[in-house]
Amino acid sequence: MEMSLQVQRPFSCKTVITEKPQLKIKPFLGLLPLGAANQSSKNLLSFPVDFSRRRPRKVSIPKPKGPAPRGFVPKAPVGTSGQKRDHRNDEENDNSGATLFSEYVEVNQKVAESEMGNTTEQLEGLPSTSKQSAVGKTSEALENGTAGGFSEEVSRLQKNEVVAESEPESNIKDHTGGTIVEGNSIVDTVSDDTEDLVGGAESDVKDLAIGVEDDIRDLLGATIVEGYSMVDRIGGVAIEENNVADEEVTIGEVMEPASLDEAGTEASLEGDKEADARRLKLEIEAQERKVQERKQAIERLAKENFSKGNKLFYYPQVVKPDQEVEVFLNRSLSTLRNEPDVLNMGAFNDWRWKSFTLKLEKTQLNGDWWSCQVHVPKEAYKMDFVFFNGNNVYDNNDKKDFCIIVEGGMDAFAFDDFLLEEKRRELEELAREQAERERQAEEQRRLEAEKAATDADRAQARVEAGKQCDMMGQFMQKAVKSVDNVWFIEPSDFKGMDLVRIYYNKSSGPLAHANDLWIHGGHNNWKDGLSIAVKLKRSELKGDDWWYAEVEVPDRALVLDWVFADGPPQKAGLYDNNNYQDFHAIVPKSIPEELYWVEEEHQIFRRLQEERRLREEAIHAKAEKTARMKAEMKERTLKRFLLSQKHIVYTEPLDIKAGTTVKVFYNPANTVLNGKPEVWFRCSFNRWTHRNGPLPPQKMVPAENGSHLETTVKVPLDAYMMDFVFSEREDGGIFDNKNGMDYHIPVFGGILKEPPMHIVHIAVEMAPIAKVGGLGDVVTSLSRAVQDLNHHVDIILPKYDCLNVSHVKDLHYQRSYHWAGTEIKVWFGMVEGLSVYFLEPQNGYFWAGCIYGGRNDGERFGFFCHAALEFLLQSGFHPDILHCHDWSSAPVAWLFKEQYMHYGLSKARVVFTIHNLEFGANLIGKAMAYADKATTVSHTYSREVSGNPAIASHLYKFYGILNGIDPDIWDPYNDKFIPVPYTADNVVEGKRAAKEALQERLGLKKSESPLVGIITRLTHQKGIHLIKHAIWRTIERNGQVVLLGSAPDPRIQNDFVNLANQLHSQHGDRARLCLTYDEPLSHLIYAGSDFILVPSIFEPCGLTQLTAMRYGSIPVVRKTGGLYDTVFDVDHDKERAQAQGLEPNGFNFDGADAAGVDYALDRAISGWYDGREWFNSLCKRVMEQDWSWNRPALDYMELYHAARKQ
Repeated sequence: MEMSLQVQRPFSCKTVITEKPQLKIKPFLGLLPLGAANQSSKNLLSFPVDFSRRRPRKVSIPKPKGPAPRGFVPKAPVGTSGQKRDHRNDEENDNSGATLFSEYVEVNQKVAESEMGNTTEQLEGLPSTSKQSAVGKTSEALENGTAGGFSEEVSRLQKNEVVAESEPESNIKDHTGGTIVEGNSIVDTVSDDTEDLVGGAESDVKDLAIGVEDDIRDLLGATIVEGYSMVDRIGGVAIEENNVADEEVTIGEVMEPASLDEAGTEASLEGDKEADARRLKLEIEAQERKVQERKQAIERLAKENFSKGNKLFYYPQVVKPDQEVEVFLNRSLSTLRNEPDVLNMGAFNDWRWKSFTLKLEKTQLNGDWWSCQVHVPKEAYKMDFVFFNGNNVYDNNDKKDFCIIVEGGMDAFAFDDFLLEEKRRELEELAREQAERERQAEEQRRLEAEKAATDADRAQARVEAGKQCDMMGQFMQKAVKSVDNVWFIEPSDFKGMDLVRIYYNKSSGPLAHANDLWIHGGHNNWKDGLSIAVKLKRSELKGDDWWYAEVEVPDRALVLDWVFADGPPQKAGLYDNNNYQDFHAIVPKSIPEELYWVEEEHQIFRRLQEERRLREEAIHAKAEKTARMKAEMKERTLKRFLLSQKHIVYTEPLDIKAGTTVKVFYNPANTVLNGKPEVWFRCSFNRWTHRNGPLPPQKMVPAENGSHLETTVKVPLDAYMMDFVFSEREDGGIFDNKNGMDYHIPVFGGILKEPPMHIVHIAVEMAPIAKVGGLGDVVTSLSRAVQDLNHHVDIILPKYDCLNVSHVKDLHYQRSYHWAGTEIKVWFGMVEGLSVYFLEPQNGYFWAGCIYGGRNDGERFGFFCHAALEFLLQSGFHPDILHCHDWSSAPVAWLFKEQYMHYGLSKARVVFTIHNLEFGANLIGKAMAYADKATTVSHTYSREVSGNPAIASHLYKFYGILNGIDPDIWDPYNDKFIPVPYTADNVVEGKRAAKEALQERLGLKKSESPLVGIITRLTHQKGIHLIKHAIWRTIERNGQVVLLGSAPDPRIQNDFVNLANQLHSQHGDRARLCLTYDEPLSHLIYAGSDFILVPSIFEPCGLTQLTAMRYGSIPVVRKTGGLYDTVFDVDHDKERAQAQGLEPNGFNFDGADAAGVDYALDRAISGWYDGREWFNSLCKRVMEQDWSWNRPALDYMELYHAARKQ
């Protein structure tokens, strides 16, 4: 067996080896000297050892005899670093050949607590030869047990008793208390008289052996090899050969070699022996110097600090990671001077890592010095601690705490990264656990749902079987075995699976003149439909005009059902069906009815189960495809968002990952920094709130492409957003901060997520419960999109008496409050997954039967705005953003700033959105003055209204953000109002089916011609004169046209009624005007039309053209407002589309006259006629573009954050 022994730092002892030839070296146990457990093992010895004949020994733990002196071996407090260190050392040396003696004695860790004095003790009961060898005497004990060092010199131990080789084995055992191996005495036990000094740093060699009676053998297992003499250096002790044969060798005294088999081997080892002895002596002396230096340094520090009045010092003075530090406190100078117990409570790295509580022990240093040892972990850069009495008396360094700087390890930034890595692993594990819990919960739900469905199917099967049984009972009462002169069956007594002949008298019925006869049959009241079709043969035996067919009776038949015909199924023209009653014959030997109906019920159950399975699989597959398409579109939109400013700034890689390095490219030519000699990059993370603060400004250098500048940034692991601006100088100067919004790029994969923001919309419309125009759509859809980004959104709405409560889930009364002398009831419900608070003032303001139209609308909505703010205040809400809309909730802006901002709602910022400047301009202008940020619903419309007096003075905080559509409401793949669901992949088939359904519903001719759809409110804003012209122009081009909409002005409504009548009479198969609002019909028009016309005179945003593209219909629009921002002409706007990351998607025109409409409409219709493949590819293209709230929601979040910065 191979045994490796780690050489430890030696204790001070000398061994004199006597020579004797023919050593018979036996395995023996040695004493491991004191030393650091983690000392280098470069002197590792490996040699054969045979322990096969060793008697197993029980390990005994050394215990001191009698009471220990005061301060001897401090009680180990809970969580001491010493315990951790021992545990670590045990692990590091787990595979060594022997247990480390550091379990019992460790230099600088366990402290001798009393003065030992200079003593010389004799080891008792140790065998020796006639040539005695002095080993040493005990070392002088240090005065102060806490110094943890050795004495200045180690006394030689004096041997006291000689045991002759011939002494009986029993006597040897008596002397040694040990074991006889191979007939030779092995001293493995040292006298118990010296146990008390084990574990003290001041103990001498004799003391070190105390209490290891059986443990010495197991600790070292040192070997004396038979046949030659050798020097074993175990733990730094030189064991030299002796000239006495077959005598015992003891560690620390004399090793007597056994007889040598060959003479002369000692000469060859003599040189090595002397060299080892010299080297050992030098090592021992060096170690003694270190111990003495430590003692002197601690005594000096204690004296210096006491004289200066310092109550704290530590040793060593340079503290490094993964080492021990001893902390000394002068209790007499502390607030704990009168406390019997002193504890050290601390942690590392600004109290962020590995806390500890250790008890201090009184030292023997001059002065009232107490100390404890602390293990410094490898991750530490600072140790923070206070002292206390274990209860409520503290010394915390005048509230500054104590700290010790740790050198040579991590710094604060490296530790932060370490913590982030730990946090990442923790979060990953938590995510895995959460995913597993969710999987198990989903599996449980699935099992429960499956059980419920199974129970439901069984119940339904039971009901269906019961109904069939009742019907069959009535039916069998009419069944017979035969009808005279018409039909009979042979044999008359038959059962299922029998082959029978059914005879038929041809001359008895309407088939008398038929050339051929066929039987069409089934069973059990035609349960399985037509299952028998056999041609009849003429019977030669029966005479007359009898014919027969051989038929196999179905297995589970109770009754046979049939008719006779003049031909096979699908080809027969004449039947004999027993005067519409069919023919029925009882099966005499059918299976018992009870058994039949049990089996029938089971068959019905299996059918229902299969139908359910197929249905659920289809639903699941469709849901998965829908989710995948939404995710893919969202990913494309995010990429488009990141590339939208590529002409100014972009990154490589485009998707920034936490913990990576990213390059930032900037083109100052397109910014306010154009022409500046230098550009400086100023960056931080997490909306400028990162723990490390802003990075130092970096001077950008020219990139390889020549047009951009570049710089490199290391993204921290806890980043979720990268924030930056550019300046002309290192110290500032002119900034490019994106017009006050700053540049922000999301970071993916970080351990931190963006904290959710709380947004409250105060509005008077909300789709689908209180919708008049586009405002209601925006409130609902924007809120859902922002909520999908993991933010918290609430909506406050008046509780109209005309509210469509069918779309409100869990509507319930919540509470009441009073304001302005009126009780206001608060109702709560969920609408489209959003939390909505409905305010119902008891003054009747919203019991008018309508949303708008009252003479006091301004008064009603002004009261609502004030009541909404009061509700937030009294309810304890603290929103980040108050978002108000149009003139109807504009008062929120100034009421908040004037009355509520300083009374509990100070956290909020106001964002105001203009949906249409045509209404309430004065209120809008006042809201613009008070709002922190303001928006309108498209970029072009923001420019169009920028000169308006209500807007002009506030352009610095005015932005255009496009509206979007809700992709869940407008989804051709999941639309229940169209005949065939479709995506971009099968758009041609889907739209063809929808067009046919639309033509059929409206009575239009089913023809292959272009169909133009118009869905609009009939107002002058919508270009009603252009709509009329386009209808006639489409008919002239042999197309079809469908209009859906109504006019709030009766005169306009009547005008279009007359037009509808005219078109119906002249072109009824090609035009249809539906002058009302019909939600299902609007879906069918979007899907069935080839083109959607939107010729608005002005259009802040417009949702019609966006919905049209969602359904693959091509928009034809006038260039205004949001129409211009979303529709890019296939012939003229390729570059403009590419700048937005898009491709051309429709047709547009400039003028507001007939010529303008004709220019766009003619090109559209001609394109349909001339290139159907091209047109179909255009339909596919527009369906793949994302006009949802994915992108606008990101823009609004940027705006919200910019508002919060103010």
